[in-house]
Amino acid sequence: MGNLRSIPCSFDPAIVALIDGRMDDIASHHHVTIAWAIESGSRAWGFPSPDSDYDCRFIFVRRQDDYLSPWINRDVIETPLDGELDVNGWELGKTIKLLLKGNAVAIEWLMSPIIYNGDPWIRDKLLDLARSFTDRNAVARHYLHLGEGQRRTYFADNKDVKLKKLFYALRPAAALRWMRMHPGSALAPMHFPTLMAQCEPPNDVASITAQLIQKKAQTREMGAAALPDAIRTFVDTEFATARELFGRSNQTPSSHAKAAAEALFRSAIQRYAVLS
Repeated sequence: MGNLRSIPCSFDPAIVALIDGRMDDIASHHHVTIAWAIESGSRAWGFPSPDSDYDCRFIFVRRQDDYLSPWINRDVIETPLDGELDVNGWELGKTIKLLLKGNAVAIEWLMSPIIYNGDPWIRDKLLDLARSFTDRNAVARHYLHLGEGQRRTYFADNKDVKLKKLFYALRPAAALRWMRMHPGSALAPMHFPTLMAQCEPPNDVASITAQLIQKKAQTREMGAAALPDAIRTFVDTEFATARELFGRSNQTPSSHAKAAAEALFRSAIQRYAVLS
């Protein structure tokens, strides 16, 4: 099994050591192999604050005999929040099913630029599966529902808004714009500055966003201010366009998709699952 690790030098070495230890404890206690472990939160998105948590997410495979029992174990492993650490994972089968349903979170885990430990084989195979069979409309609707929810929750009126909350509507809007501009792909970049550059937003939106990222990196509390008109127009326009452009999906994988997913699952079990 290959070993891939990509951690910014800005990460606290003590926290990284705690994450590595948590991964080892999970593998030992739950009798699983962790095939892919990444950072998934604002640090991986590229707009962290000085006090941002470390959001480690992982994909795991159980022992071979565990897949042969009528009493199937849970398909998630959750650990308690511990200071700056938030560590949780999905079983491989759950990940595959969510991937085929167009769950953008599953895609983002595979595209995170920050990797604690991972086998590139599983990442590449899952991304190939997504490129071949994931429904673009389902991914787009995921981002649309996420973005509209954030829009309603944090700046639905004309009051001042917490500036750090803008990112949670801006990022889905940028992903939808990127998908519109790249009609052959459902896999938008996870890293927000890269996403913004590739979706080519209006100059005023790009400038305001860059300023917000810089400010967020320097202070724990960005404060509140009136919603910039350029941001409001950008977000609302992209959401309205997406509602028209991306239709609904029944999210039911085709027989070809299921066959490919089952073949990948079996190969992964042979690669990772240890004998009891």
